[in-house]
Amino acid sequence: MTTYEVSRSAVLPCDIGRAHALLDDFHEWPAWSPWEELDPDMSRTYSGAESGVGARYAWSGNKRAGAGAMEITESTPDHIEVALEFLKPFKSRSTVSFDLATVADGTRLTWSHTGSVGGVMGLMLRFYSMEKAIAPDMEKGLAKLAAVAAGPNPIA
Repeated sequence: MTTYEVSRSAVLPCDIGRAHALLDDFHEWPAWSPWEELDPDMSRTYSGAESGVGARYAWSGNKRAGAGAMEITESTPDHIEVALEFLKPFKSRSTVSFDLATVADGTRLTWSHTGSVGGVMGLMLRFYSMEKAIAPDMEKGLAKLAAVAAGPNPIA
């Protein structure tokens, strides 16, 4: 098994409550997640809790989007943890964490993705890192999230 951790941070132009709400509700993710645009016809299923612990989101899309599911396993005002399982294009399990902190100009968000992969994908990661594979997407997602956070607040 090959393990990895990729993290990125940004300051969102909103208070910590707004930032938390955008992350803690999978219904908000299509507005900012960089992977949502990989397949405009992707099927999405929401189940479990409406938001927070127990909220589940599953997707199935084209070859680029793949298929998988996520579940929020922890949610406090300054931390959200998500169990992520990919079924296609390869099987893997990982943990996505969002750590939030109030700063002078908004909320500092640190987004981390940790996990391990085996088989062919594990072998591939010896030559091509997860850092290169997902960090640019995470940076794009943080920029989109900042734009959403700066816009009108439909949640409040």
